[in-house]
Amino acid sequence: MTSYRRLVVVLGATGLIGSQVAAMLADRDIRLRLVASHEPSRPAGGAETETVAADLTAPGQVESAVAEADAVFHLVARHDGARAWRVAENDDTGERINVGILVDVLAATRRARPVVVYAGSTSQSGVAGRIDGTEPDRPASLYDRQKLAAETALMRATSDGLVRGVSVRLPTVYGCRPDGAERGVVSAMIRRALAGEPLQMWGDGRMRRDLLHARDAARALVSAFDHADALAGRHWVVGTGRPVPVATLFGLVAATVGAHTGRPPVPLESVPPPAHAASGDLLDVEIDASRFTAVAGWSPRVELGEGLRETVANALPPSRAPRCTSTR
Repeated sequence: MTSYRRLVVVLGATGLIGSQVAAMLADRDIRLRLVASHEPSRPAGGAETETVAADLTAPGQVESAVAEADAVFHLVARHDGARAWRVAENDDTGERINVGILVDVLAATRRARPVVVYAGSTSQSGVAGRIDGTEPDRPASLYDRQKLAAETALMRATSDGLVRGVSVRLPTVYGCRPDGAERGVVSAMIRRALAGEPLQMWGDGRMRRDLLHARDAARALVSAFDHADALAGRHWVVGTGRPVPVATLFGLVAATVGAHTGRPPVPLESVPPPAHAASGDLLDVEIDASRFTAVAGWSPRVELGEGLRETVANALPPSRAPRCTSTR
């Protein structure tokens, strides 16, 4: 008699984090459904894998994507060239991606209390300094309010016994994507440095950021899935706990690119913050993930220098660039 194999669905399976999650799940004794706006590559591994191309903003697509799922990873982010965290009041697409898709996932669940792992953001708290997940939420931007609204819906569905929902709030995540479509501040600065352009930082660059490599972020999300019964019903913050000033980060990017290209590092320039800068953009952030670590056993493994070297190498012309690596 064949034993039942759980169906695990990864929404956003071609993204920076989603591609890593897919690779980590591919060797498990599960059925794996990978969903993205364009058909994902099939990762190596023993899982029975189905790949699906779907526009999850379209009516009915979410329901089809998560049909009969025992677990769902919600890792969908906006990839139309706009900055996902800069949402205008009349931006219906941002609202749909940041809130509507998760609401549809919750409405479409058919299995008894499936696991839903949601990739939230540490910026949802709206506070600066040390963040450990116990502080009250005061989201300052529309993006953070939308992320919090989605998370609140997930927690409500968990309280109602419909799902086992876990929100893992992530800090700034960097790394390379297998499709080469790099996004985020680190990748933007790498592209500028490769082009020989100065790296522009707001003000003196003393504000600190906690940067988490995509592999470590993916490991945190998979750990949340593995410990869902103990973690369900609340949010958890993850990060390295070793924040660096933006000026230090940009200096490391410039030096790493210089080491790969053989050219002198590009200079850093101080510029005034732009009009669209939010108050939180200029504040320090330090993540204390000890609560999550105590339950899930997770801790970051990728050191910043190592992660930057890999990300820079992947940004080089195709003839010189290695493929992104993954950890299972």
